[in-house]
Amino acid sequence: VMTATLPELLDATWHDHRDLDPDVVRIGVTGHVRLTVRSRRLIGAALRAALREETRPVHGITCLAPGADQLFAKALIAENLSYDVVLPAPDYREREIPPANRRTFDRLLRRARRVSHAYVTTGELAYEAAGLSMLDASDRLIVNDDGQPSVRGFAVVEFFRP
Repeated sequence: VMTATLPELLDATWHDHRDLDPDVVRIGVTGHVRLTVRSRRLIGAALRAALREETRPVHGITCLAPGADQLFAKALIAENLSYDVVLPAPDYREREIPPANRRTFDRLLRRARRVSHAYVTTGELAYEAAGLSMLDASDRLIVNDDGQPSVRGFAVVEFFRP
């Protein structure tokens, strides 16, 4: 069992971005995992439009969860932009990515500039550490939220709700 405070976890697991050009804006994403086909189309188009409107060079930060995170990675690829992935833990794919989504997950993971793990094993602390690492690495955040409760106990979006 690993015990550490969240700041210690973040210091130990997340890389700084001094290797990125200082003019690059780092954009993170958070949002729902379970989306309808119609929602996926609308959100994907909105993400691509938001990236095209950005006046500075963009680098994405994503936890690559199904739903909004993966749509963001696809939008970044469509716009020929780079991204980093913060996974909750090394066992995240096997424990949480549905078999039907693993091929997409693997393809998106291979396209990442860098992949890091926020914790040792997948669980609530790992999700919290990954979400906070993504926030810490981002200059801006795109939030896809319908106001409904998160599937998980912890959700980055909770920081932004009134």
